[in-house]
Amino acid sequence: MDRQLEILAVCGVGMGSSLMLKMTAEDALRSLGIEARVENTDVSTARGMTPDVVIGQGMHTSEITDLAPVVITISDFLDKEGLEAQLRERLTEQGWL
Repeated sequence: MDRQLEILAVCGVGMGSSLMLKMTAEDALRSLGIEARVENTDVSTARGMTPDVVIGQGMHTSEITDLAPVVITISDFLDKEGLEAQLRERLTEQGWL
């Protein structure tokens, strides 16, 4: 990809769990060697944004499946290896990795 990826970590309120997910995503992206800007936000605010990737729990990502080309559903906010594997697979599918 010829530009920095825009990634949103979403949760219901945009504070606690999305901040933890943001930090996990940054670690996973660093391990993959991917430059990205990761923001944490709530679902309502996310609807007005145009990210490349959205990461969040199923209860939130199901509401915004059409927001980005890549939407990743997670169950463990701290599972860096699991998120890294999903990012690798999905970004490769898009030709971004």
